[in-house]
Amino acid sequence: MPKNLLEQLREVTVVVADTGDIQSIEQFKPQDATTNPSLITAAAQMPEYQNIVDLTLMTAKKDAGAGASPAQIVSLAFDRLAVAFGLKILQIIPGRVSTEVDARLSYDTDATLAKARDLIAQYKAAGISPERVLIKIAATWEGIKAAEILEKEGIHCNLTLLFGLHQAIACAEAGITLISPFVGRILDWYKKDTGRDSYPAAEDPGVLSVTTIYNYYKKFGYKTEVMGASFRNIGEITELAGCDLLTISPGLLTELQNTVAELPRKLDPAKVANLSITKISVDKTTFDQMHNSDRMASDKLAEGIDGFTKALISLEKLLAERLAHLESNKVTA
Repeated sequence: MPKNLLEQLREVTVVVADTGDIQSIEQFKPQDATTNPSLITAAAQMPEYQNIVDLTLMTAKKDAGAGASPAQIVSLAFDRLAVAFGLKILQIIPGRVSTEVDARLSYDTDATLAKARDLIAQYKAAGISPERVLIKIAATWEGIKAAEILEKEGIHCNLTLLFGLHQAIACAEAGITLISPFVGRILDWYKKDTGRDSYPAAEDPGVLSVTTIYNYYKKFGYKTEVMGASFRNIGEITELAGCDLLTISPGLLTELQNTVAELPRKLDPAKVANLSITKISVDKTTFDQMHNSDRMASDKLAEGIDGFTKALISLEKLLAERLAHLESNKVTA
């Protein structure tokens, strides 16, 4: 019987679920799962996950103490909610879950370090080994430097909102475990900038970006894993078959599962050896120069941090409203 695209993809690539929806993770049984502030905010509003939100709020209220203000309780619960979803996800998947540091700390190395260590401490307190958690950090220079320190402490990181080769090289040189280049968001930028409605999958700017990063890493023997992310269509995914990992939304996983066709491997370390690639060393000056000269990368990194920040503010508002509702009904932990 012919195999569907998802079955074939799993033969050459680790498939990761890009969702905070636990039911979708149960359906597709990915190796790993990744979340972000927008996904957690969306999941927190689903009726089936109300119990996770409520328990997190009530436990935070208890731990904050009798004199704690609603704002203090919400702040504590906010820090714990992503871990609460992560713990549920880890009950289903065999691999790792990615949990994101507050995007508002993206340009603050010390604050990122403190938040990352706190997230890992929460997982450890729940009996989860650091090997099963990836701390997601925006790929600013400050974020990359924080991740470099964390990796030396045995805390593995996933550098997200990655749009340019300069970000990827800096991550590899810092010994980062994994990067998440955003394929679809790169396509979005080019469509808007050029006025084009579409690109053939093989010419998709996001696909070309990830291919360049993958080939660079394999050419120079970097251990950092490449996980393509933020897909807009299955053509982008099939063009990256063979990438170390791909994190895919439930909707596109369903489409791959329902499509029977041949899936040739497009990315392969064996094909890289003969490529002519110039090695670049990226210090802060080089990083800043390359970033400032890359309109797409600078636009999308700033936009991504802003979007995740707005999602976090929405989540804080949601938690505050839910706490008020619970308190008005005298719910206790």
